[in-house]
Amino acid sequence: MTGNPGLSVRAALAQLRAQEPEALHEYTEPMPVAEVAAHFAAAHAGVPAVGISRSEPAVLYRGVKGFQLPVLLGLYGDAARLRRWLPGLPDRAAPDTVVPLLAAAARTAPREVPDAPCRAVAAVGDEVDLRRLPVLTSTPRDAGPYLTTALIRAEDPVTGETALSCHRMLVLDRSRLTVWMVPGRKLGELHRRALERGDRLPVSVSIGVPPAVMVASAVNTAFLGPGDAPSADGPPVELSVDKLALAGALAGEAIELSPGLTQPVPALAQAEIVIEGHLDDQVADEALDGAEPGLSLPEFLGYDGRARSGLPVLTVTAVTTRHDPLYQAVVGPGREQSYLLGTAGALSVALSLPHHPDLAVHDLHFAAAGGGMLLLTVAVRKASAAGDTALPGLAREILRRHPFVKTVVLTDEDIAVSCTEDVLWAMTTRSNLAADCTEWTDLGPVPMDPSQTEAWAEHRAAGRIPGRVALDATTPFALRETTGRSFAVPAPRPG
Repeated sequence: MTGNPGLSVRAALAQLRAQEPEALHEYTEPMPVAEVAAHFAAAHAGVPAVGISRSEPAVLYRGVKGFQLPVLLGLYGDAARLRRWLPGLPDRAAPDTVVPLLAAAARTAPREVPDAPCRAVAAVGDEVDLRRLPVLTSTPRDAGPYLTTALIRAEDPVTGETALSCHRMLVLDRSRLTVWMVPGRKLGELHRRALERGDRLPVSVSIGVPPAVMVASAVNTAFLGPGDAPSADGPPVELSVDKLALAGALAGEAIELSPGLTQPVPALAQAEIVIEGHLDDQVADEALDGAEPGLSLPEFLGYDGRARSGLPVLTVTAVTTRHDPLYQAVVGPGREQSYLLGTAGALSVALSLPHHPDLAVHDLHFAAAGGGMLLLTVAVRKASAAGDTALPGLAREILRRHPFVKTVVLTDEDIAVSCTEDVLWAMTTRSNLAADCTEWTDLGPVPMDPSQTEAWAEHRAAGRIPGRVALDATTPFALRETTGRSFAVPAPRPG
């Protein structure tokens, strides 16, 4: 068993139990599987799941009625905890800090290992029954039980391209799942190519994956290459890495893979549970027992999602597990999901930004208030007065390249971007909202945000779907000496 907490959920839990036992809760009393998510939300979750600003503990539910596997929630619900498990994660998310991270990733390719822990127990063919897993139904309104932290890995046999991403998957029956793919995801592209060739797309699905892989999986593939990577102080450099190599760099050690059992796709060797199968031309609605698609499950912004029609179906050919496996999940919204998405999102933005001679990005942070995706604070360092006029261009470039970002708040480098109060202080004393907001109506809305819908716009004075915006909460370059902080203490680093 690996002792590196970035490479194994078990190692992360062991370190937590030894170093911060108060942040690990265990419930042994009997509890219906349909009540687990609601219990966690009420007792432990933070914004945006509930209106309480708090970190989330890791929680093990060991008494889920009808199931032998314990359910793990909240593992990533504290930013400092997550950072401790990822020694390669830069203190700041910025173009100059991701350059050495990419260089480390280029040296940390994943490796296959024999006798992987994830293959200790196997069910193949007719032995497969997904209903043995304690898959959560978060609310009575949900379409059914969903896998929520399962990473799908696929490979294109022609080009060698890979996909690794997390998708919500509704359990249809003992051996079939629907897969919701956000348009533009790499997995959708590989699936389309396979169908055009008349092939199935083999996949492996891993649950309870290494923390480093969980974060790396949410980094935007488009900014990992092949293509121009950011440079610390000049023109971009040509560099290409995949997500598993990036995960190895975050963990400080190579990710271990296990060869496929029934499909030609490797799985994560340290995963708690591995599901193997394929995607073909079979489709199904996100609904059970012939019902019409309605709601899906609670999503990362804190609202119920919409169920989809005609989704690809994953047919399962094998399920393998570790000895005494854990079933890991998220309830949807909350600190855990926000920190995962926000940590990966900040890396994605840093990877995407071009060099500018008058304006350097110092740090990036996605707030939990936006589910780790919609609200981004960008701390900048201006080299000259030209930096003042470069801010709108920087914000627009971020919004253009990252369609889930709704609002960009630009601050000076003395602002602690991960501290909501400090960001609000900058917004209050270094900006005037009516004058310092810029809106771009040609950039499409974020579809899961209820305030960017036509129905919402009908009840607002503007009468139209709003664009996405940036707020300049920076000090004008010429006034830096007269409006500096009274106590010039450097902004603290997270964790």
